Amino acid sequence: MKPLSKRVTEIHPSMTVEIDTLAKRLSTEGRSIWSLAIGEPNFDTSLHIKEAAINSVNKGLTRYTAPSGMQSFKEAVREKLLKENKLAYTSEQIMATSGAKHAVFNAISAIIDEGDEVLIPTPCWGTYIELVRFCGGVPIALECSIEDNFRLKTEQISKAITPKTKAIILNSPCNPTGVMYNKIELEAMAKEIVKNDLYCISDEIYEHLIYTKEPHISIATFPGMQERTVIVNGFSKTYCMTGWRIGYLAAPLDVTKEIVKMQGQTTHHPSNISQYGAVAALNGPLDSVLMMRQEFSERMYRMGEAFESIENIRFPKPEGAFYLFVDVSAYYGKKTANGTLVSNSIEFCKTLLDEQGVVIVPGAAFGLDSCVRFSFTASLPTISVAMPKFKEFVEGMK
Repeated sequence: MKPLSKRVTEIHPSMTVEIDTLAKRLSTEGRSIWSLAIGEPNFDTSLHIKEAAINSVNKGLTRYTAPSGMQSFKEAVREKLLKENKLAYTSEQIMATSGAKHAVFNAISAIIDEGDEVLIPTPCWGTYIELVRFCGGVPIALECSIEDNFRLKTEQISKAITPKTKAIILNSPCNPTGVMYNKIELEAMAKEIVKNDLYCISDEIYEHLIYTKEPHISIATFPGMQERTVIVNGFSKTYCMTGWRIGYLAAPLDVTKEIVKMQGQTTHHPSNISQYGAVAALNGPLDSVLMMRQEFSERMYRMGEAFESIENIRFPKPEGAFYLFVDVSAYYGKKTANGTLVSNSIEFCKTLLDEQGVVIVPGAAFGLDSCVRFSFTASLPTISVAMPKFKEFVEGMK
């Protein structure tokens, strides 16, 4: 047989999904598993959202819509962006996607040509790197250190820019570090982006999951930025709608037109049922979101308290999202109580799963092998079992 396309065969699988799949397989085999890995809230979708989707089915509202999504969906997003983010868009600049990941793919596909460089603050969600490569671009890692609490400095942007640089991807609050950039930082970045005529893909999926008094600010609000920024967002995290596969993007009109054309030839549009649920989410109250954020804050505190009792563990306190990115490199080169040598984050996580049944994600998945990622979307009972097991694991290493 002739070979498959290099574009497909050279893309790496999601390490987060791979670890989660392994854990689920072990669970079905009878192993006791405590997962602190997946970025999925363990709360149910709110009743008013589910009812809106069910009603749409019962009313027979299940036909094709335009590739960019239902008009009512786009209007609800437009009103949300104006009210919450102080950004004015027309409905033609907004489109529905099959989740925020799909919106990221659409944005990169529309902007990046073969050989174009894309700046990506690292540690980062690994999908950014893989999709840039898939589209023929060259991901350029802007490495952020734990000594700086994983915060990107504006001078890193200016130093990395070459004639081939075309875009930057920002994620604030950030997966996996929890970093959220403030007004001063974003303003400085925006000036550098405008000065160098770059596109910006701003992933704002965690905008409502913040644990500080600082508000979320979209980089598109700064002078010269809205006309060069693609805002990516969705409903999976804030509204506990991970399986609904519904997201959106807002972009300059010329960018959106090209993405609509492309989506019309690929997925066409996301599920109408999910779109009706999303409209209800945007038009409804945020009470459940506030409750969930308070619960996440308590879980984050409990996990942080456990880490502070363990020697040689370093981590910055998250400002947003629902992850702790923890430096465990002091334990590399040591053997576990069962005699297994651990040399990197992948071995660390697989051995922890094998010996203790605790699931976390290797930092290698996010571009920093010295760390591992913990998700505090797990319940407090799960955390109360998993964290002592993690402590027993590392304290048994010699």
